Amino acid sequence: MIELLFLLLPAAAASGWWLGRRDRHRRGLRPASAYPDLVRGLNYLLAEQPDKAIDLFVRLTEVDRETAEIYLALGSLFRRRGEVDRAIRIHSHLIERPQLTPELRGLALFELGQDYLGAGLLDRAEALFHKLVRLNLQTERALESLREIYQRERDWQRCLEVTDQLAELIGVRHPAEVAHYHCELAEEARCRQDLATARAQIDLALAADPNCVRALLLEGQMALAAGESERALELFKRVATQGPTYVPEVLPDLIRAMESCGEDVIAELARLVGKQANPLLILALSERIEHSQGVPAALDFLADYLARWADLAVLERLLALRARAAGPDDRARHYAQVALGVARHLLQGQAPYHCERCGFQAQALHWQCPSCRSWGTIVAVLPQPIL
Repeated sequence: MIELLFLLLPAAAASGWWLGRRDRHRRGLRPASAYPDLVRGLNYLLAEQPDKAIDLFVRLTEVDRETAEIYLALGSLFRRRGEVDRAIRIHSHLIERPQLTPELRGLALFELGQDYLGAGLLDRAEALFHKLVRLNLQTERALESLREIYQRERDWQRCLEVTDQLAELIGVRHPAEVAHYHCELAEEARCRQDLATARAQIDLALAADPNCVRALLLEGQMALAAGESERALELFKRVATQGPTYVPEVLPDLIRAMESCGEDVIAELARLVGKQANPLLILALSERIEHSQGVPAALDFLADYLARWADLAVLERLLALRARAAGPDDRARHYAQVALGVARHLLQGQAPYHCERCGFQAQALHWQCPSCRSWGTIVAVLPQPIL
């Protein structure tokens, strides 16, 4: 059914064009008979013979604004259907027409660049978008496409350069994205043990976005590795209090920094739990309570939490503790194990993160959504309160 709909797209485009031509004819404009080859080409599209249609289109010698728009629409349709080679052929031949206005030439060049992107020919697409910037045609869209290419190639320095150009062009800055680019550069520098460059990039990230959680996390990890436990603890607490999304990323280092600074881990975790209902905080605190106060105290703590929040991860922990606490011949142990199996099965199908923009579900935190490519939109899926 979906394939049939795709096949009907060119027919819909042709019908729309034909109705428009009839309306123009009634108003005394050029009739459809002035474009016999174009009409034949549209008939081929209606007959599901796209290659014959393209052969006719590329042989047309007269191309005005109206026929150029047909070229652009059909090329875009082919690209959306995944027929990138046909889209490239249409847009390439359109660009060769000498009578195109600069505006239409810019549109055709941009569409051809999108075709190359769709085909994975990033170098050709990059060259076309740079050409558009030099010609001052479709400049904003070309710069956005260049940024997309450089993100794919992980060329973060060029991402920064293009973002600066966009900011100068449209007067809108994106501090969160700029901060993430600097964080990417900081992580690369850290991997090659260039700590001075890593710190400099973190400073630039925080200058762009003072609340950049990723920069705070990186700075804290570097401080902890350097033995600066108090500074690391301060930074990790800032990260943890900014939201439940970042607790999984910071929790192991946070506990390590607490222990290095001689803090009461249970009291500090309880303080954080009081600010936000996060499953990982609850699980970490329950483990500490179990080791210091015993299994019954941990069960009471988990049960109190579950009375207020519907949380499968915490339920799994409670059932595991209950099964372990019961005697080997206790029927309650069997019941707890059965319920534990159900909870684990349900938990396997639950993604802990999702993208606020496109809904993409993820098993781990991504700073950039793998689906819609937005920065900082992946957040934790929070437990629902029990009313």
